[in-house]
Order: sequence, then C-alpha cells, then structure tokens
Amino acid sequence: METTAANLDRKSATFAVRQLSPALGAMISGVDLRDPIDDALKQKFLDAWHQHLMILLRNQTLDEDTQVRFAETFGSPANTTSGRTFSAKHPSVMLVSNIREDGKPIGALPDGEMHFHTDQCHQATPAKATMLYAIEVPSKGGNTLFSNAYTAYETLPEDIKHRIAGRRALNAYTTDTTLRTANYDDAKSSYWHPVVRTHPATGRKALYVNRLMTREIEGLPREESDVILQKLFDHQEQQKFVYEHVWRPGDILMWDNRCTLHARTDFPAGERRLLRRVTILGEKPV
Repeated sequence: METTAANLDRKSATFAVRQLSPALGAMISGVDLRDPIDDALKQKFLDAWHQHLMILLRNQTLDEDTQVRFAETFGSPANTTSGRTFSAKHPSVMLVSNIREDGKPIGALPDGEMHFHTDQCHQATPAKATMLYAIEVPSKGGNTLFSNAYTAYETLPEDIKHRIAGRRALNAYTTDTTLRTANYDDAKSSYWHPVVRTHPATGRKALYVNRLMTREIEGLPREESDVILQKLFDHQEQQKFVYEHVWRPGDILMWDNRCTLHARTDFPAGERRLLRRVTILGEKPV
C-alpha cells in the first residue's frame, strides 16, 4: 500500500495548468481538493495563481469544511462583511444566491447583473483572494467576468498615469447593491485606498478602482475626479482585458483581488443560482 507521502507525490505529479484566455485565468487539473495539500502542491497553486491571476478547478465535490480548509492553505479566511450569518460553523462562508425561503433570499447579492468591483475594497484590510464554488447555476447567464488590473494600469495614457500617481480613492459599500448608485451617503462602510497599488508578491502595479464602489479621487476637484474615474472604468472593462467564466456545478475559482476586478452578467430571475464564497484576508494596499 502506498504511503500518504507517496500519494501526495503522485497527485502533485499530475498537476497541470492550461491558460484560459490571453487576458488572464488558468485551469488546473489533476487535483482533488478533498485530498490534503502538501507544501510542494501549495507552491504549485501559488505559482499558477500569481502568474494567471485567477485559477479554476472543475468537477470538485466540496462541503463547507473542505472549502474552508482549502482557503486556509493560503491564509486566514476573512469574516463576511454583509452583517448576515450564512454558516453555523464558519463565519467566513457566504452564500451568493437568488433562492428564497419564506420570501427572503438565503444568500447575498441575489439578483441580476453586478458591476465590476474588487471584494472588500471598502475595508481597511481587503481580501487578497476570493474562492467561489458553484453548487447550482442557471441555464444561461450569471457568468463572472474578470478584468486584468495589471494590464489595465500598464496601458493607461501617460498623462492619466501622472494625474493619478500617489493619489488615493474612496471606496464605499452599501448592502446588497449590485449596480453603481449616485448616492453613497448611507454607505455601510468606506475606506480610502491607493488608486494604483503594488502587489506584495509580484511587485507589479495594478489599477485599484472599480465602477461599483469607487466614488472619488482624493485631492482633485470633484468634476475632474468624476471624469477621470469614468475614463478608468471604461478603460479597465475593455474586452481585451477580460475573461468571461461560464459556470458549471462543481467549479471553484480562486482570484486575486489585488490585481483583478470581477463582475456578473444578468440571468433569468426564475432560475436558481447558488454559490458558496470564502475570502482570504489580505494586507493593507500600498
């Protein structure tokens, strides 16, 4: 009978990475996340994640415990910020779902389209990673779009790079809001972060603003701030920077909130959608 170490060596040897799009993303095969992850396999995950910004594993069978254990491989799971409890065991677990019981959604962010954003950018210490696992998906729509914030920054016109250099922007969040609103006076939480942040692992600069939650750029007249932000939003959402993920049950994605944005496409209101989310605590952006 093979030893546990031998089993891990064999599983690590089958680890394969395939790029998903020119913009970002890679699919990893040869791994069952119900199995333990040793240091060598963890490093393979990290290398693929840092290179491709988002990784996908398909055909996974994950309960809450297994998903949280996988998240803990890469850091401390962050408690949800919605103010609701979704799991009796794990405060880091959030359900994203339009399923309703007694007329109330069992999950957060239940319906329709969602504008581009980065998770927890309204907090002092945002999530560095998000893991989203698909349990039920509609027949069409509800896809997740990912934008490469590295290339979005690198391809900015030099005059805009100069104007935003060293500046901070205000990110504000209102509960269960999926589309940008004109008024954010009733924001549940907000925080000022650099417009351009430096990734602590790769050293690359990424554009750290987003249409859903970024409200103003510090130190600029409001009208100029609004104009520049609109240009930044339009620029980073160009199709050439984006990968669109069409979900299947059993998919799990892990993306890097420090160098990506994500959004959701609309889907039929009468069809069920259920995904389980865990975020991993990051560091204060610089």
